[in-house]
Amino acid sequence: MTEATTGTTETEPTVHDLVVVGAGPAALTAAIYTTREDIGTVLYEKGVIGGLAAVTDMIDNYPGFPQGVEGLKLAGDLQQQAERFGAVIEFGEITSITEEGPYKRLETTDGPVLARAVLIATGSDYKKIGVPGEQEYYARGVHYCATCDGAFYRSKRLVVVGGGNSAVQEAIFLTRFTSHIDLLVRSTLKASEVLQRDLDRCVAEGKITVHLATTTEAISGEVVDGIDRVTKVTAVKDGQPVEFATDGVFVFVGLSPNNQVVAGTDIELDEIGFIKTDQHLQTTLPGVFAAGDIRSGATMQIATATGEGATAALMIREYLEGPPVTPTEAAAMDKTDAVAPAETSVEPAAPAAV
Repeated sequence: MTEATTGTTETEPTVHDLVVVGAGPAALTAAIYTTREDIGTVLYEKGVIGGLAAVTDMIDNYPGFPQGVEGLKLAGDLQQQAERFGAVIEFGEITSITEEGPYKRLETTDGPVLARAVLIATGSDYKKIGVPGEQEYYARGVHYCATCDGAFYRSKRLVVVGGGNSAVQEAIFLTRFTSHIDLLVRSTLKASEVLQRDLDRCVAEGKITVHLATTTEAISGEVVDGIDRVTKVTAVKDGQPVEFATDGVFVFVGLSPNNQVVAGTDIELDEIGFIKTDQHLQTTLPGVFAAGDIRSGATMQIATATGEGATAALMIREYLEGPPVTPTEAAAMDKTDAVAPAETSVEPAAPAAV
C-alpha cells in the first residue's frame, strides 16, 4: 500500500490509501483493521471521537464487559487501539466527495485531500423533541435507546415519548424492567396494527398507560441523594397542563442520518436518508463504502457497528489491491480519456487472522 500521505508537490492534494469520515465505533474498528495491514488511514471527525457511544453514560450490552463499560472509556480505548497501529485522527469536517480519476477528492475544512478509497461512518443522531431539560439530562435520565439503557430502570416508573413503531416497540420492551410506563403521544398512534395489538395487551395488564393528544413541554428534576435526577415531565393534554412523575424519559421520535457529506453525489440513499450499500458494504459510488448507523438496514447497536467496521475494512483491502496511481498520472489519464471504470463489485475477503 502507499504511505499514509504521499503529496508530491505543493499544488497537489495529499493522497491517502483510505479516508474515513467519522470516528465512532464503526470507523475506529475499521481503522484498527486497515492500519494493521499497512493501509494508510486518516479519520476526519467534526464532533466527539466515539460518536453517540462516547456520550452514553454506561453501556451494559457490549460483549466482554461483564460489569458494563462507560461509553467514554470504550471510545477512548478504541481510539488508543487504532492510533497504536498508526491511524491518524484529524478534527475537521468533510464537506463533499467527488471523483478525480482513480481517486476520490474530499473537500475538508483544512483543504482538499485525495483517497484511493473512502469509508463513510458518520452514524446518525437521535431526533430531539427540543424541550427544556432534554439536553441537560441527556444520559442522566433522558435516553434514546431502550436496549442500551432500559435495564437501569428496573422497578422504576418511566415516561416514553412518541407514537410510531419505534416508540411503541421500545415501550413494550421496557415493560420487562419497569413498574409502569406513561406513553405520551402528541397526536394519535401511528404504529402498525400488530404493534398496537401488543400495546393493547400491555395496557390491559396495567403496564402502560397511553396518553393521546399529549405534547411534552419540559423535563425537570431535583437533587436526590446528592445526584441531580429526572423526576417529572410536564406536558399539555387536551389544552390543559399535566405532570407525570417519572424516574426517566425515553424519547423515540426517529433517527436523523448524518448524511450531509454525500449531498450532490451519486451515492444512493433509502427513503429516510440512510446510505444504501451492497453485500460488500460498498455504496453506489465505486470505492466509497459505508458502515455503522449511517448504513441503511443497520441495527443501531455498538456491537454491530464494530462488526460492520471490521467487515468494511476487509472489503476495502480487497478493493485497494492493485498498483497505486499518482495524482500526476491520474491527471494525464483524464486528459487522454484513458481512465478505466472502477470496479463495481468486490469478492468477499478471506477471514482475518487472529
